[in-house]
Amino acid sequence: MAPNRQTDETPGVPARRAALRLLDAVLRRGDPLDQAAPPVLRAIERGDDRALAMAIVQEALRWLPDLDALIDSATQTVLPDDAKARAVLQLMLAQALRLGLPPHAVIATGLPLLMGGPRRLAHGVFSALLKRGAALPDAPTLPPAVAARWDQAWPGRTAAIAAGIATPPPLDLSLRDAGETARWVEELGGQSLLPGHVRLPRGQAVESLPGFAEGAWWVQDLAASLPARLLGAGEGRRVLDLCAAPGGKTMQLAAAGWTVTALDKSARRLERLSANLARTSLAATVVQADALKWQPDEPFDAVLLDAPCSATGTCRRHPDVLHRLAAMDELTQLQAQMLARSAAWLRPGGTLVYATCSLEPAEGEAQAAAFAGLDPAPIQEGELPAGIAPTPQGWLRSDPGMLAQEGGIDGFFAARWRQG
Repeated sequence: MAPNRQTDETPGVPARRAALRLLDAVLRRGDPLDQAAPPVLRAIERGDDRALAMAIVQEALRWLPDLDALIDSATQTVLPDDAKARAVLQLMLAQALRLGLPPHAVIATGLPLLMGGPRRLAHGVFSALLKRGAALPDAPTLPPAVAARWDQAWPGRTAAIAAGIATPPPLDLSLRDAGETARWVEELGGQSLLPGHVRLPRGQAVESLPGFAEGAWWVQDLAASLPARLLGAGEGRRVLDLCAAPGGKTMQLAAAGWTVTALDKSARRLERLSANLARTSLAATVVQADALKWQPDEPFDAVLLDAPCSATGTCRRHPDVLHRLAAMDELTQLQAQMLARSAAWLRPGGTLVYATCSLEPAEGEAQAAAFAGLDPAPIQEGELPAGIAPTPQGWLRSDPGMLAQEGGIDGFFAARWRQG
């Protein structure tokens, strides 16, 4: 029988080896971390070790330019960007400076990743940096391309956005029954920024929290919950939720009294949506189809299009998006096509909400400005959390620098129209 490499290694090394593979998948191959993680983490038996591997690589990605600056300050010859020693040092420093792990444990589990390589160099750089009291800044330095793009898009906001992604976000819950907000705030020990919302400190074991088993709530960032809220109460009317999986907005709409058709191309993601509906005892008609080819049998009273996008607005929880950007031209073309098709599926008087979890104006403001054929239905201040106001055009624009005192919010764009 072949030896089990995981059990033969020093405890803790498999988690670091997984983190190294994930860092390489994001930076070299451009893979989304959430997609790269499952096959890499499958061989790690303990759930806490899997969580540690993810935390290490997320913090390394969150602070990557600053970690690189520290590494470069301690080497006589700059290590190549793709050098394995650089990647291992990024992970080791993330553990020591962000996760607070003891230096001896970081060394014992990090240097084995460089067997046959420059272990002495990595040990020396790491030890020298800690000896001189190396520290990270208060806010991450954004990758140069990201900083240049956002400086142009959001003058004066880039520093606040960077500060907003310095730490992983709190845990936001959407409630099945908004009338029980006060009850769940008290029972869970959280705070609420809108009816039907509870915010908890991060690090909670979700499945063990009160209300999970009976489906009283689901995890959903506050910003992600806003587009569905813009449709109001359903009162039995029909709504189409496009790109619906994994189901947060579908559950919101069903809980608000809509008769929901939830459409998505991904069978795997729709399995998660169906499981979420079952847990919460909410109902929707689930359709697997390509929105660019599918046609409904009859028009809808409302359509919610949370369009595929770069997802840069989720950078505080998914820092890998800072280091990979999908082809924007392809995405913006797809968004425009889906927006036009969505408008054609409304009955007279129907409402269309378009949303993206993006900080790129090309995926939000530019799409809304170019769209014609429906009457604008401006978003009102009372529909948004205190501290976030509609834009002059009546659109929603949030970014990770907003609501800082309350724990922040993801970056989102939303606009609303009605069929005359």
